[in-house]
Amino acid sequence: MKILISWPAGHLTAALDDTPTTQALLKALPFTSSAHTWGEEVYFDTGVSVSRETDTRQVVEPGTVAFWTDGDALALPYGPTPISRGEECRLASPCNVLGRLNGDPRLLATVRDGDPVRVERVDT
Repeated sequence: MKILISWPAGHLTAALDDTPTTQALLKALPFTSSAHTWGEEVYFDTGVSVSRETDTRQVVEPGTVAFWTDGDALALPYGPTPISRGEECRLASPCNVLGRLNGDPRLLATVRDGDPVRVERVDT
């Protein structure tokens, strides 16, 4: 399953695994939200509310597509956050891992706080 995430300065696609959170997210597509930045992470509200899955993670690789259940948001880390230790990508709390961004996750550095972000399904 693939999604397209776009904002005024760019876009990235992501490949998502088949998880309960992914299924809930796909039902909500397409949607537009407002971006927030937190260190080298972009996150935005999805309007989807799900529970934590059993394999949540707080420290992930750059380019991971994560779902922050505490904020009903997609979290897209591309580098250290304010609570990271060293260069790791440490999310605010354990998140459901949905998949990976395709391409260079550092493109997310062009997202500005408040930018409109659109997420839609891409048929492959």
